[in-house]
Amino acid sequence: MNVAVTGVGGGVGQSIIKTLQNTEYSSVGIDGEVLGTGLYATKKSYVGLYANQPKYIETLIQICKKEDCDAIFPGLDVELTPFSNNVDNFKANNITPIVSSPSVISICTDKLYTVDFLRKNNFPYPKTYRLADYSFQLGFPVQLKPQKGGHRSIGGLVATNQREFAEFTRNVDVNNYVVQEYIEGEEYTCGSVSFENGCVGVILMKRELRNGDTYKAFVVKNETLSTFVKTVINALKPFGACNVQLRVKEGVPYIFEFNARCSGTTASRALAGFNEPKMICDYLFKGIKEPEFRINEIVILRYWKEIAVSYDKIKQLASNGFLFSEGIDL
Repeated sequence: MNVAVTGVGGGVGQSIIKTLQNTEYSSVGIDGEVLGTGLYATKKSYVGLYANQPKYIETLIQICKKEDCDAIFPGLDVELTPFSNNVDNFKANNITPIVSSPSVISICTDKLYTVDFLRKNNFPYPKTYRLADYSFQLGFPVQLKPQKGGHRSIGGLVATNQREFAEFTRNVDVNNYVVQEYIEGEEYTCGSVSFENGCVGVILMKRELRNGDTYKAFVVKNETLSTFVKTVINALKPFGACNVQLRVKEGVPYIFEFNARCSGTTASRALAGFNEPKMICDYLFKGIKEPEFRINEIVILRYWKEIAVSYDKIKQLASNGFLFSEGIDL
């Protein structure tokens, strides 16, 4: 069974490929850059368009039809909105896009909408203000981050005093930034899988960050926290994988971010027994509505892994727009 994966030059797309390698599902890699690493890990790869180009969705559909892909996973945040807005277009061509509804995508990609969702559903949330309207309602430290379009902590800062606050805000778009209460506490990245009937599983990982990415993760079991995340996900109603970022302060979990997609730590979760892409494919292709999984409490230490690619393969992909090869395990 063939499954397309986009954005394979990035960590999310590569993570999806890793989880599907050595399963009955074969990945077809798609990326806008000829040097996208994941293009050389799949047996069939294509150079596609960027998400803001007019024929982006049409090109993805053409690739999926050519390779008999029954489903497609987005690997980049910028792809979520066009994917979600074109669900009917994909399905008319017998392709299932692994993406949530436009309303869910809006909640997950806008920090103010995220907080508003949490508040309306009576979940704990960090106090958050538009930078343009902010008049120092919070004490220091405070978190400054883009309201929309932020990822991997890029463009964010923790300001510990008024001087740092003033220096940082002098050079940003005040209409696309928020000021958020800084929550002291252990940070978790939580994976979840949901279908039409609700959330079918959750995995919890404490994490340590480097440059916005998880580089050390500690899989833990906590029924209270797992139940909380599952309750929130059932209220949000995403489809497929949804990543939840939170911190626990004095026993209270404060969610500060949703990612309505697979995560860069998706492959790490699969090592712990929670393979989100495979569960999603099993649901779509085998009708398994309640997947069985067994989470192992392990420590994940992430590291770089190099792959060697010949110049001939790069030239072939650049010239033809596609590459058929033996693939390389990531």
